[in-house]
Amino acid sequence: MPQQPGDFFVPNRTIIGVLGGTGQEGSGLAFRWALKGHEVIIGSRSVDKAAAAAQALNRLLAGRGSVRGGSHRDAAQAASIVVLTVPYAAQAATAEAVRDLLAGKILIDVTVPLMPPKVDRVQLPEGGSAVVALQRRLGAGVKVVSAFQNVSATHLKDLSHEIECDVLICGDDPASRETVAGLARDAGLRAWHAGPLANSAAAEALTSVLIAINKRYKVAGAGIRITGLPVRDEG
Repeated sequence: MPQQPGDFFVPNRTIIGVLGGTGQEGSGLAFRWALKGHEVIIGSRSVDKAAAAAQALNRLLAGRGSVRGGSHRDAAQAASIVVLTVPYAAQAATAEAVRDLLAGKILIDVTVPLMPPKVDRVQLPEGGSAVVALQRRLGAGVKVVSAFQNVSATHLKDLSHEIECDVLICGDDPASRETVAGLARDAGLRAWHAGPLANSAAAEALTSVLIAINKRYKVAGAGIRITGLPVRDEG
């Protein structure tokens, strides 16, 4: 059946490897995807830490889905879609460690180039985008897509709380963007195609802006909404 606007091809059960999945953002997304029926593998430098994080998520899932833990290489090898949720300082090294396992796969990069201690100040790397730099490093054989940088981890594990933040998806391959948009919908989020990977610089910069807003107004989950578009054309 031809795709309609807002419909995305995501298999009912995709194997998703979340590198850095023991962190708040990675574990929150893992929880949402497991709840939707996807097979999720949490990757970490420490297998024990990954196993403990998976056990914690399985308790929260209460039989509605399941997550397992392993090394970064375990997760990257088994997955058809790999999600990179490590801090900026570990982005390149983590990707390089699994580079030989990424060929032909989608790599969703959630990296934000935050520079502690001034994380509320935009400090983009040379060239303008941490995700674009990673695509250059990995080469055309890996389809890197930028997404989820602006989604606060605060409420990802709280299904009773609406996450008031849209997902901006940037990538040079439209089909890969659509797949990632489908995963965003599976996580209960609205997603919008935001153009080529170069546009990721805007999403990366917005994170520091949202952190500044959180600090100024004493909130935990400021987000962005795209207005002026009918919901039926979402994506």
